[in-house]
Amino acid sequence: MALAYLGLGSNLGDREANLRAARVMIISGCAGGLVRESVVEETEPVDYLDQPRFLNQTVLLMTDRAPIELLDEAKRIEAALGRDYAIRRGPRTIDIDILLYDDRVMDTERLTIPHPEITRRPFVMKQLIEIAPDLVDPRTGKLYREVYAHGGNRDHQRL
Repeated sequence: MALAYLGLGSNLGDREANLRAARVMIISGCAGGLVRESVVEETEPVDYLDQPRFLNQTVLLMTDRAPIELLDEAKRIEAALGRDYAIRRGPRTIDIDILLYDDRVMDTERLTIPHPEITRRPFVMKQLIEIAPDLVDPRTGKLYREVYAHGGNRDHQRL
């Protein structure tokens, strides 16, 4: 079994219900279990700004799925919950990102681990630190709590 950290986000419809449904579907579809979850936090959109605020959460799960299988399951869950890909990084009922998978580093056309936006999204680092205070970036060997404490995009950082 592997440990995988997933980032969840929703800014359309009943955002809390969307996050809840995604967690339930992740647990049932990933042959493992939810180990920990961060608090749900409301954040401003980034990149594509003309959209509603997000509710975001990070979850840690155990899974027997390989990274690409986990990605396929995440995409299946997004589709089942009505995710629309019409606008890149636009409004969405649910977004599920694989942030980390054990201490694996992976760069393929479909999947990059660790997720390249972790250190550019302080709310993601904050949530990772909340559920795993000693978590290390597998690319750099740095603790995420140290990276978070020393900078990042503070426009989206809420303490």
